[in-house]
Amino acid sequence: MDKKNLLAVGLITLIITVWMIYMSVNQAPPPPPPPEKPVAEKKAEADSSTPVTKSTAESKQTKDSTESVDKFGGSFEKLATGTERIITIDNGLVVAQISTRGGTIKHWTLNKFKSWNKYPTDLVWTQMGELAIKFNSRETGREVDTRDLYYEFVGNVKDFYTLKGNDSVSITLKLEPQKGKTISRTYTFFAGKYHVNTDITVKNLEDIFTNKGYKLEWGNGLRYQEGNSVDESTDAEGLVSMNGEVFTLKASDYNPVQEQKTGIVDFIAVKTKYFTSAIIPKPAKSFDGIATLNGQKFGAPDNGAFEKYKMSLTMPYHGGEQTKSFQIFIGPIAYDIVHEYGLQAIVNFGWKWIVRPIGEFFMLPFFMLIYKFIGNFGISIIIFAIFMKIILHPLSITQMRSAQKMKEIAPVIADVREKYKDDSTKQNQEVMKIYSEYGINPAGGCLPLVLQMPILYALWAVLRTAIDLRQAPFAFWIHDLSLPDSILTLPFPIAGISHISGLALAMGITMFFQQKMTVTDPKQKAMVYMMPVMFTLMFSNFPSGLNLYYFMFNVLSIGQQVYINKYSKNKMTLAQMKRAPKKEGWLAKKMREAQDIAGKQGKSVPGAPRQTPQKGKTQSKKK
Repeated sequence: MDKKNLLAVGLITLIITVWMIYMSVNQAPPPPPPPEKPVAEKKAEADSSTPVTKSTAESKQTKDSTESVDKFGGSFEKLATGTERIITIDNGLVVAQISTRGGTIKHWTLNKFKSWNKYPTDLVWTQMGELAIKFNSRETGREVDTRDLYYEFVGNVKDFYTLKGNDSVSITLKLEPQKGKTISRTYTFFAGKYHVNTDITVKNLEDIFTNKGYKLEWGNGLRYQEGNSVDESTDAEGLVSMNGEVFTLKASDYNPVQEQKTGIVDFIAVKTKYFTSAIIPKPAKSFDGIATLNGQKFGAPDNGAFEKYKMSLTMPYHGGEQTKSFQIFIGPIAYDIVHEYGLQAIVNFGWKWIVRPIGEFFMLPFFMLIYKFIGNFGISIIIFAIFMKIILHPLSITQMRSAQKMKEIAPVIADVREKYKDDSTKQNQEVMKIYSEYGINPAGGCLPLVLQMPILYALWAVLRTAIDLRQAPFAFWIHDLSLPDSILTLPFPIAGISHISGLALAMGITMFFQQKMTVTDPKQKAMVYMMPVMFTLMFSNFPSGLNLYYFMFNVLSIGQQVYINKYSKNKMTLAQMKRAPKKEGWLAKKMREAQDIAGKQGKSVPGAPRQTPQKGKTQSKKK
């Protein structure tokens, strides 16, 4: 192996090693803080721990009252104390809890999904609840978070609701700082839906709200549900859609980041790998205001870093009575489900101009069609790999025939390299001359591979993030197609890898045999052994469903190559290759033209074929 190839192998090894170290952290985020105790309970604990005299109690009461007025203003100060009441709604898909403290969604638990440790999937991360209303107060000059205030239910409200069929229920909560001045919130739940409709009515608060109006905020991202927080963070982000154009926010480091847009908002959302929460103004195109996304990364990289995203919509308010309506979706990123809400942009299919259409309109529908008939995702992946091999046959056959021709002339190339081993320029010229004589394009196997890349990347995006594979078992030791299928725990980490995946190992073995059949250049011989090892390690952190596909695709490729090498009727001998009509490719043509120009100038171009002079013409010689 010469110095250039050795350097290339070294750089590839370094890049893959760094990537593996980055992706190998496999630890869940730190647990959420313990439930916050009600204000009354906190006060009781404080009172019981310290002897209270009459003067002490009066002094403390005066101090608390002053601080409360400074924080909330005289109008809302009386609403800062109260008794929290929580009601529960089970609509079949979701168990939601609404609290009078802040009028927020306290919990949102999905019945059909479990976290990595088999606990119920509750997507609300903060104990304070989500969907807070905040406003800037003229009385205090501060921002008031209504999660610190106590609403009251309007009308008779039960503690528990069960919704079935076409059932729905509306629940209204109200803050009334002064008579005739109110903030009202109505939640409408539907049976069998991952959303809740909410109406917010502000009435006669122009002397309390500043000109900035008020905002509806989801402030603490989504609770992580997977065992590998680094992998889940890879897909965590904030999104806002304005007139069909989607903008994203990613916290790539530990510094806070923000994205703010003003105009017509289609939706604003925060997401993790498999779940999302989105605020959708209703009716469509009715919201004209400020959409804000904030994000930040937390935790140490070696202890499982995680990301939190905050989203808010700021509504202008100019007085009187104003009602704004929203649809709040909180659920799985399953394409068919989010498409119903116009949220399909949340699904990660890759680059939107080429890769995304392939994944969205071909890969995913085709894969789900196969599953509809098979009923097992593992077998569906195998059948999908077979179909993909058939579809890509016109591209891969060109690549394989080129590899077969390269193998045929390998002995001739080896002789030339040995003959001119001390003259690399002459060696390259003679090699290119052989390519020309036998009608071989050295880049002939590259173009089909390049054309396949968008398809393969779209496939990677579909299988890596498909929630249908999450916690889906296959066979034997493969219990979850969305997770690595570990069969061996290493005694010590190797380049950040602590385990070996069974399917990644099988994929690496097939990769070795595949390269053994196609790589003929002695300079690349080391790659035949190095690349399978590196890819086995790297793919050991990939979902087993993705590795199952790659393994099957490699097996099919080996079978295809064996057929071409041994049984194909189109297999050509060296003599036939030499006699066959030659078609000069674009690359060979450009290299020949460069060689002609250099020859006239008394120079040479490494790697370009030397032309045989025609009768009546002479070659230019160096003077």
